[in-house]
Amino acid sequence: MNELSRHDHVRALQWRGDSLALLDQRKLPREQAWIDCGDAGAVARGIRDLVVRGAPAIGIAAAYGVVLAVQRAGHAAADGVRADLAALRASRPTAVNLFWALDRMQRAIAGGADAAALEREARAIESDDLAANRRMGALGAALIAPGSGVLTHCNTGSLATAGYGTALGVIRAGVDQGRIARVFHTETRPWLQGARLTAWELHEDGIAARMVADSAGAHLFRTAQVQWLVVGADRICANGDTANKIGTCTLAAAARHFGARVMVVAPASTVDMASASGDAIEIEERDPRELLEYAGTRVAPAGVAAYNPVFDITPAALIDALVTERGVVERPDGSRMRALFD
Repeated sequence: MNELSRHDHVRALQWRGDSLALLDQRKLPREQAWIDCGDAGAVARGIRDLVVRGAPAIGIAAAYGVVLAVQRAGHAAADGVRADLAALRASRPTAVNLFWALDRMQRAIAGGADAAALEREARAIESDDLAANRRMGALGAALIAPGSGVLTHCNTGSLATAGYGTALGVIRAGVDQGRIARVFHTETRPWLQGARLTAWELHEDGIAARMVADSAGAHLFRTAQVQWLVVGADRICANGDTANKIGTCTLAAAARHFGARVMVVAPASTVDMASASGDAIEIEERDPRELLEYAGTRVAPAGVAAYNPVFDITPAALIDALVTERGVVERPDGSRMRALFD
């Protein structure tokens, strides 16, 4: 097995020609259950309900949702297709890849694409993402000195992408090359994507790692166990500000204070040059019960309220390297972003 596939066995979705199967990430690691989506509405619900999550994977799923909409309607101009596109677009507000993929599919529709051509376009979005992830893995790993420790937050691996992953792709490549000696990942509350998903992926691919509490990052940086914070992104603005899982900004600020470096890894489709800064990003707020309950049982006292933003903005000034398949932007700012993405 070659280097690119040795640590890359997991897939989050499977296109079956007339349906899209989604690995239900809400049930991992206890159960590996697949949900079969036979129409665009089911795909939209799967995105909204976190059956599938991770910005690139959301975009890929939405692209196949468009294919299903046209297959069911028989014609891309049908009213039902327009309604399905609106439902897909409304499924999650923060991850720009969703809108990028839907815009790409709508351009194909405007160019006269039928269902077969749209299926080819969705497959291209998926295969392009996998190739981009492998490219980013190589670029990001090259920045890491041999013997380093890394910390990652949330899940940015094969479950969040077409395969290999963004930040986890860098970790996979760094482990393969002997550059990364220690891997840590957060638990990532309240959905525990790190404890459930990242831990499962790394274990499945034979990469030794240790989980820490979300609040343990500063200790790892202060004691020099970690030299790099490596994270993904759901949206990157024209000035380099980055939206990612809630808690990323806290970890980045701690890394900067203690002399560790911060790497953001995301495909170019995550870059939103139309958003001037993080102030322009809509931060999704989810049901407060996700914080007030655990596994369906309330743990907070009755009458206690909760505020549940699921993303935060890491200012560009805290980011040492932005890695995309187009190249690396060191210390991103407006001029460096324009040089690569305009």
